[in-house]
Amino acid sequence: MAHALCGNPHLMQLSKKRQLRHVRSLKFSLTQETRVGLYQPPGISGSSSCNVLPSQSGSLISCCLNSESVGATASDKSRTWYVDSAKKIGQVSSLVNGPNLLEFHDAQQLKLETDSRIANGDLSAAGTLPGHGFHKNSGAIFEDEAWELLRESMVYYCGSPIGTIAAKDPTNPNVLNYDQVFIRDFIPSGVAFLLKGEFEIVRNFILHTLQLQSWEKTMDCHSPGQGLMPASFKVRTVPLDGDESATEEVLDPDFGEAAIGRVAPVDSGLWWIILLRAYGKCSGDLTVQERIDVQTGIKMILRLCLADGFDMFPTLLVTDGSCMIDRRMGIHGHPLEIQALFYSALLCAREMLAAEDGSADLLQALNNRLVALSFHIREYYWIDLKKLNEIYRYQTEEYSYDAVNKFNIYPDQISPWLVEWMPDKGGYLIGNLQPAHMDFRFFSLGNLWSVVSGLATNDQSHAILDLIEAKWSDFVADMPFKICYPALEGREWQIITGSDPKNTPWSYHNGGSWPTLLWQLTVACIKMNRPEIAARAVQVAEKRLSRDKWPEYYDTKRARFIGKQAQLFQTWSIAGYLVAKLLLGNPSVSKMLITDEDSELVNTFSCMISSTPRRKRGPKSSKKTYIV
Repeated sequence: MAHALCGNPHLMQLSKKRQLRHVRSLKFSLTQETRVGLYQPPGISGSSSCNVLPSQSGSLISCCLNSESVGATASDKSRTWYVDSAKKIGQVSSLVNGPNLLEFHDAQQLKLETDSRIANGDLSAAGTLPGHGFHKNSGAIFEDEAWELLRESMVYYCGSPIGTIAAKDPTNPNVLNYDQVFIRDFIPSGVAFLLKGEFEIVRNFILHTLQLQSWEKTMDCHSPGQGLMPASFKVRTVPLDGDESATEEVLDPDFGEAAIGRVAPVDSGLWWIILLRAYGKCSGDLTVQERIDVQTGIKMILRLCLADGFDMFPTLLVTDGSCMIDRRMGIHGHPLEIQALFYSALLCAREMLAAEDGSADLLQALNNRLVALSFHIREYYWIDLKKLNEIYRYQTEEYSYDAVNKFNIYPDQISPWLVEWMPDKGGYLIGNLQPAHMDFRFFSLGNLWSVVSGLATNDQSHAILDLIEAKWSDFVADMPFKICYPALEGREWQIITGSDPKNTPWSYHNGGSWPTLLWQLTVACIKMNRPEIAARAVQVAEKRLSRDKWPEYYDTKRARFIGKQAQLFQTWSIAGYLVAKLLLGNPSVSKMLITDEDSELVNTFSCMISSTPRRKRGPKSSKKTYIV
């Protein structure tokens, strides 16, 4: 059955005692205008109508809109996905998993008593502490705590689970927009629920966010292209029209018109496609992706991304702050994170698009972009010690179709830190490439997802993991995982960030450490059959995450401090840890997120290397006749 395939049987079994504890601990939150409660059994029944209420930001979806009643199904077939067994399961499982011998509160009490005994000189008690022979049991206890917190963050709409809020920090009265459901933030939560065999919340999330895609969105009388997915949405309770005594629930989306900086989320639609494929792979329910409205949604996202423009490059051109790094950090242009997600979404979409006459041109454009994008990133973004030496010897101002220095990169751009930092073994994909500019910073999500999606070659993927191992103290240190390295400092920080007080050196997006990146690291390591790297990072995280109340991010070069403005009980920190643990316990299910290198792309890639741009030049052949 699909449930058994996608979850670790040992982890999926909850005792009746623990179930009752979950029931007692979950409650509705009224202070944040978000309904949070206990997860309900899968299955949606009944039907109802939808009212669309006008608002300043566009439109609101009114409760109760049943996701089952929207759109049509192209096929009712349901299939089960079978995966291969991965190597090193036993080795890694013994490292990160173990029997849950103690309940959480009992273990906490034991830890306090043991700390007291050690403080009094009884070193024999150290064997019961996490990291001193008890890490297996404590790891299972942390998982129980994380699951309880994740379920408490669930948002309900018309009585059905629809997502998880960004954070539920009871110590911080200034919630900003952390009480909303963010598309990118929900991805690790959705993956965790899929691995647990709880598919309803992911299905609801996919279908309801799809409905938000088509709503009108404007800012200063300007509307973005069709197909844009919202950055987030919120469940609001509003008075019912014509009856002040009655209320109804509505979905209120934010497409960036209320966000800090007013930046549209380019990555939301890409993540949505990736999660849609993962849902089908894990649940075996392909009827969702075969629905007419879902197929239309995929095509709208693709057309938005594949639209012609002025750019000569196959990479997506975006503004600063349009992805996980959602503040000014000098990533405008062609940031690696967007390109990796773009490539992954293209592969996922090609796999899910129904074969029909209306999709032929779109599929052709998709395949052409895949080839050009993979060639561009692998050839021009890759850097290791050998490539760095080549750049150091570049000639500039080359006007030629056969130029070596195609982007006119000046060798003086190579920073002194990079010359000393680059190891003999290992390499990575740079953060950005534009004419006369290479951003040599290491951006973690972009590199890790390039491994997962197959955008990086097999050799490049291993080299990226080699670099992580070689520079463990820079990327992991006291808490995984650095979002980028190194941090912008001094005058460079002032110019590039605009002296952003939140992105000070080694904080937040400027070199901060983000625990949620654990799950992307784990998928990448499992794909390359090197799960021990991820298991080591998980062990580091377990020493502090629960004790520190699951922060959003950590500050300082070695991640010694909880971030100065970090939210506590950050949902994707919790979910990222859970996904890492579940995947390490059952690596084979990671294939729902992995896309392997396409053999056709490899052949085409080889042909491109042997060809020259000069042969491609000339007018396009056309059968049309023009009268002047």
